[in-house]
Amino acid sequence: MANAAERVYELIKETVENQGVELWDVRFLKEGASWYLRVFIDKPEGINIDDCTNVSHAIDPVIDEADPIDKSYYLEVCSCGIERELVKPWHFEKVIGEKIKVKLYKAVDGLKEIEGTLVSFDETVKLEAEGKTYEFDFKEISKANLCDL
Repeated sequence: MANAAERVYELIKETVENQGVELWDVRFLKEGASWYLRVFIDKPEGINIDDCTNVSHAIDPVIDEADPIDKSYYLEVCSCGIERELVKPWHFEKVIGEKIKVKLYKAVDGLKEIEGTLVSFDETVKLEAEGKTYEFDFKEISKANLCDL
C-alpha cells in the first residue's frame, strides 16, 4: 500500500505546508483488522496537539474529495518524533551533521548497525563513528533514525 501513501503525500503536501508545518512522511498501515493513514509532521520548535488538529482538519476534506484510498481507514496526524525515521533522501540531507543510527541489509566493515554522525549524503551515505568513516549506498539501508539528543 506504499502507492496509497505516496498518492496522499503528493495530494496533501501543499495543504500541510500552508498550516506552517512540514510534511515529513505518510504511511498507510494495517494494524489488526483496521487500516491507518498516518501523517507525520514537523516544525523547528516542535509539534503540539493544536498543530495535529489543525492539519487533520485541513487535509481531511482534501483527502475525502480526491478519494485516493478504496478502504476504510482511520486518519492520524502526529509528530515525527525526536528519533524520527529517515526514509526519504531529503530526510538525510536535512540532518547532515547530526547523530543517526543506521541498520544495513548487509554488513559494512563487519557491522550491520552503525551509530554515528552523518557527514554527507549524495549518492552515498557517509557516517563518522568512533574515529572511523563508513560509506555505503542509500539503498543498503534497511532502517535509519535520528538519535535522541
